[in-house]
Amino acid sequence: MVATTSIHGMWTTRLAFILAATGSAVGLGNVWKFPYITGENGGGAFVLVYILCVSMIGIPIMMAEIMLGRRGRQSPINTMRTLAHAEDRHGFWQLIGWGGVIAGFLIISYYSVIAGWAIAYAFRALGGSFTSLTGETAKDLFGALTGDPERLLAWHTIFMVMTTIVISRGVRSGLEQAVRVLMPALFGLLLVLVGYALTSGNFMDGLRFLFVPDFGALSAGAIITAMGHAFFTLSLGMGAIMMYGSYLPASASITRSTIIIALMDTLVALLAGMAIFPIVFANGLEPGAGPGLVFLTLPIAFGNMPGGLLFGTLFFVLLVFAAWTSAISLIEPAVAWLVENQGFARVRASVYVGIVAWLLGIMTVLSFNDWAFSFDFAGEAKTNGVFDLVDILTANFMLPLGGLAMALFAGWFMARASTQDELALGQGPAYRLWRVLIRYIAPLAVVLVFFNAVGLL
Repeated sequence: MVATTSIHGMWTTRLAFILAATGSAVGLGNVWKFPYITGENGGGAFVLVYILCVSMIGIPIMMAEIMLGRRGRQSPINTMRTLAHAEDRHGFWQLIGWGGVIAGFLIISYYSVIAGWAIAYAFRALGGSFTSLTGETAKDLFGALTGDPERLLAWHTIFMVMTTIVISRGVRSGLEQAVRVLMPALFGLLLVLVGYALTSGNFMDGLRFLFVPDFGALSAGAIITAMGHAFFTLSLGMGAIMMYGSYLPASASITRSTIIIALMDTLVALLAGMAIFPIVFANGLEPGAGPGLVFLTLPIAFGNMPGGLLFGTLFFVLLVFAAWTSAISLIEPAVAWLVENQGFARVRASVYVGIVAWLLGIMTVLSFNDWAFSFDFAGEAKTNGVFDLVDILTANFMLPLGGLAMALFAGWFMARASTQDELALGQGPAYRLWRVLIRYIAPLAVVLVFFNAVGLL
């Protein structure tokens, strides 16, 4: 087997790994997507199904991805090549690594642009731009941002520079130091915003919406959506968690670490809902407002509430932090591969990857203005050109297929002894449960998510 430590460095403690992996998992999906899909799918019943899906799908696949990373101790591409050889399997399994690295690379190219929106809105909130906003003026405010390619490019550039600086400093001085500051700050900001929501007068309405299930509002489509978000929210299938797993000390428990990460990720999503929905209800707004909930609906609320200038600013700073911790994990696998295979120094590899991702991001910048075009996918109209194409390619095809391939390799093609050795669960009920979930339940669920995403369900 390969080295017991990574050439890139190691996390100093299990806590550092948990913070880093939680940072990778906690992103725009928790603070932006989870509240609006919960609003669209009826609230409490959806939350219950989502938590069940995290337990049955997310945790087993995350355990598998961390296990593969720690066993290989290299970038996802080289890890899968090494493990396929060690398990006497065909070399095509390294395509899992290639798919993950490419998917992460494509995602960071547009993720950086969306994170740039959050930076812009943090400054707008601080500058009082949300004051007395209406539905029309909120649309105008957002349209003025997305319709200006030079402004979007500037924010995109700032975010990519922020990300590249952290990555260039390495595992301990860059990744670990960043998450040790950003993750506590993120939780702190969330708790402050939940405290603010307590004063809105509609806090109990928000809690009831989130935690009191109405199964009559739950559709088959909502269940598939919950499955998909449980998979995507943990950053699975893109190599980021595998890469972070390669830096995990051999003495750390993969099972305990995974459960803690999943709990923290879910807690952030629920806290975001507890912060957002009371504000939405207090202002008579629509909880099922869709993707516009954060950039169109919430600014109206913040602009018309006491203390809205301060708390609106804090909310968008929170969004930037969440995006930043995810972004550094998306770019890390490509940087690690360049260091391993091309002999690049870490700083040089980080700059190269950052520049190429930045250049690709220009297509997303222009997708909202000069290069915008429309098309249909799975019966749904898409209006933002290349951005929508890259989002569909990664979210609907590459990530589910990558997660499915990891589950199949770990469950069916790795020797039992190898998985038992890495998971350190013995042959007891916990290991048997994981094996059933990773071999049967998780792959079936991911296939259903894939079929639904491409319009076959």
